[in-house]
Amino acid sequence: MPSASSSEKEGLLLHNDGKRRCGWAGHHEDYIQYHDTEWGIPCREDNRLFEKICLEGFQAGLSWLTILRKRPHFREAFSQFNPEVIATYTDADIERLLLNKGIVRHRGKIEAVIHNAKQFVSEFKTVGSFSDFIWSFQPLNNERPTDFSYKTLSQLTQTPQSKQLSKALKKRGWKFVGPTTCYAFMQSMGLVNDHIDGCAYR
Repeated sequence: MPSASSSEKEGLLLHNDGKRRCGWAGHHEDYIQYHDTEWGIPCREDNRLFEKICLEGFQAGLSWLTILRKRPHFREAFSQFNPEVIATYTDADIERLLLNKGIVRHRGKIEAVIHNAKQFVSEFKTVGSFSDFIWSFQPLNNERPTDFSYKTLSQLTQTPQSKQLSKALKKRGWKFVGPTTCYAFMQSMGLVNDHIDGCAYR
């Protein structure tokens, strides 16, 4: 889940358009647009799923707002996150990316995207759909645990399913896919419905 100030984390916010939204969206126009049109909407497109899990890896240690605002630059720099293209990147591409001020210039994360693209191509382009693999970790009924209350959402950083997804990806050689990264990915791609009760977009 994207981060927000403590006053924005809990409950709902009523915005000027009369709609109540999850508090994490705050009053940032970029967050509101993301919340309304992307976050939590089920996605089954392989390349979009690949893009998002890569961007979640870049987000580690940073705010999602930072990544969201840099996303157009990331897409341009990483060939629209086409894994088959990224899998062919060379050391020269790594150096090119490290000079790109529009993205997060972290060598380990850049190399992880290239490495993960190679894993993607070697497995999911030959034996099945990446989407089918990802969605096999969807919790029952697409919901948060039944004993879950919103007041703990900001502390909920991983679940049994996100741990299982992380373990399965790491077993396949993927990098920067810890259980916290995987849970944020699952929230954003609609594998779980973490819009708050009363949110106009739940």
